[in-house]
Amino acid sequence: MKIKEGITDLGSPDMKYYAFDWDDNILKMPTKIILKDDNEKEVEMSTEDFAEYRSKIGVKPFKYNGHNIVGYDNDAFKYFRVTGDKQFMKDSMIAEPGPAWNDFVEAINGGSIFSIITARGHTPSVIKKTVYNFIKSNHNGINSKELIKNLKKYRDISDMEEISEEEMIKEYLNMCKFYPVSYGVGSESNPEQEKIKALKEFIDIVKDVSSFIQKKAFLKNLISNNFVLPQVGFSDDDPKNISKIKSHFKNKPDAEDMLKIYSTTGGIKKLE
Repeated sequence: MKIKEGITDLGSPDMKYYAFDWDDNILKMPTKIILKDDNEKEVEMSTEDFAEYRSKIGVKPFKYNGHNIVGYDNDAFKYFRVTGDKQFMKDSMIAEPGPAWNDFVEAINGGSIFSIITARGHTPSVIKKTVYNFIKSNHNGINSKELIKNLKKYRDISDMEEISEEEMIKEYLNMCKFYPVSYGVGSESNPEQEKIKALKEFIDIVKDVSSFIQKKAFLKNLISNNFVLPQVGFSDDDPKNISKIKSHFKNKPDAEDMLKIYSTTGGIKKLE
């Protein structure tokens, strides 16, 4: 029987890990991409609409909100890069929950290791700080006491030394991974390959972490064997990202069995 999605009541680990896209998946962010019309006027586009239109932008003009869109503004992604770090933190606190928000809450409350794999280009530490603020403020279902309870159980399984609750939270977030794939390099408009690269790295990390925890649990007689294949759930709202990631991991040894891919296009979560 589970204690809030992290560890069984006997103390044995649940080998479940999470990877999340951010925009329109975890949160419906108010941040806008800046396009231009045929009169050189700036036109704001939501991230949800961008997932639908991005393959058309700069290819041929199209109608959007009464404008004839011809391409990107000169600094179209200024709010999605390091220059928009402060705005990102503000927007995240006021954003509406996305279709994967409950899964995000489940991951944190259960003390499960997760990754954020987003096309954004913010400083990685800023995304981590934002999640830290969610935890400290018990934001919208996140429960810091539940997280601490489960982290203590993981630490007991792993024979880790006692530390303060504050240190525990920070150490936990250091184990989670934050991949704003256009940070420094990459493309906000075509992030698929960088997302694949980040997900591959996270899967390798999951293998190492889960192997360590399972061995510790096995030695403490908390599980009957230490060869349980961990599960990684990845969710993204962009159909192009989903298609490319599915194609890449198809028929890959281990990874395909470990990875469950969820589409949240249109605000509806479904297993691909």
